[in-house]
Amino acid sequence: MRLPRILVRMEPQNRTLTLLVGVVAVMTSLSFAAVPFYDWFCRVTGFGGTTSVADAGSDLILDRSIKIRFDASLEAGMPWDFRPAQTEMELHIGETALAFYEAYNPTDHAIAGTASYNVSPYAAGGYFTKIDCFCFEMQVLQPGERVMMPVSFYVDPAIVDDPEGRFVKAITLSYTFHQTDLPEAQAAVQPEDPAVEAVSN
Repeated sequence: MRLPRILVRMEPQNRTLTLLVGVVAVMTSLSFAAVPFYDWFCRVTGFGGTTSVADAGSDLILDRSIKIRFDASLEAGMPWDFRPAQTEMELHIGETALAFYEAYNPTDHAIAGTASYNVSPYAAGGYFTKIDCFCFEMQVLQPGERVMMPVSFYVDPAIVDDPEGRFVKAITLSYTFHQTDLPEAQAAVQPEDPAVEAVSN
């Protein structure tokens, strides 16, 4: 007669264990879903200084100017030289502008890099709109190669209607380059050991 009583006592424990396993599974799923959702949220709202992207310039240009400052940095260990070609510019809100960043690979081998970016103040993030940018794709610089990389953008006129954005007088656009793995096709032709290459030549 004890067997049924043991089964009855085990049943709540089994329910608790099943519930805990379910909670863990749901939390794990949400953690994976949070990454693309957060990225989408930032791009839509400009939260965290994330910029917007458009296929063409603004149809409206306001008779109000705003200053754009440019900043550049490198991830630790990234051997490139990287800097903005201009430190700042002034343009009308809604006006399409073109700026350049300069990158140089001083090493004796090809290096690939990708750029992360943000703008400050954060209130301007959703209104700083890129049309085209070197940051959209991986960049590969050959040994000793120096390039000028363009970014085309405008400041959305809707910023003047934003409770915080309308007080923004200057926006800083910042890029940080990170070293990434070379594409397979290019990595295959890189010498594994410079000393071996020198001997073979």
